[in-house]
Amino acid sequence: MPRVALLNPNTNAGTTAMMVGIARSQAPAGLTIEGLTAPYGAALITDEAALRISAEAVVGQAGGLAAFDGVIVSAYGDPGVEELRALLSVPVVGIAEASFEAAFAHGRFAVITTTPDLADAIRRRVAGLGYGRDFSGVFLTDGDVHAVMRDPDGLTRALALAGDAAIRAGAQALIVGGGPLGEAAEALAGRLGVPVIAPIRAAVDKVSAKLARIQLA
Repeated sequence: MPRVALLNPNTNAGTTAMMVGIARSQAPAGLTIEGLTAPYGAALITDEAALRISAEAVVGQAGGLAAFDGVIVSAYGDPGVEELRALLSVPVVGIAEASFEAAFAHGRFAVITTTPDLADAIRRRVAGLGYGRDFSGVFLTDGDVHAVMRDPDGLTRALALAGDAAIRAGAQALIVGGGPLGEAAEALAGRLGVPVIAPIRAAVDKVSAKLARIQLA
């Protein structure tokens, strides 16, 4: 039975448990998802300095990750993904890259999120993966990110407003950009009139497809 590690680059174990619950609900029969939490860094990655530290923490887990059949890195910005790929012989999938691929299937897409200090990193990731011409931009919630995140209902409403702005700007699909926003992505599904991509679910689909191809080879 294939085992996939879902590695949370944030240090909040409760967030890891939430992400794993979503991933397991998406996983096909026979695929096991196991959660791991970064041993150091930020409880919530909100800026590029924290993203860089999280990448170091992710890469530091390579030895233990080698025992799995696949790895999901569950923070937006995909910290440490390329470095892990160079160290491991198993599929490594970042939730950002998986969500871009899923959204691109619907046309122009945008990212809605809560972290203004990560907007440039998201834009660079989009461009670096070749989706720049199909990208409508990053659309942000108003207010302090920590205050917004403490109120689940308010978070969903704030992301919906950001989504409305993205749709007015031409987006044909929306990505809820962030692993800790997994529950909000679930709440927004089917509510905004365009496809809403949940990055954790997209990553499970992507790693599952990679493992299926390996099994057929």
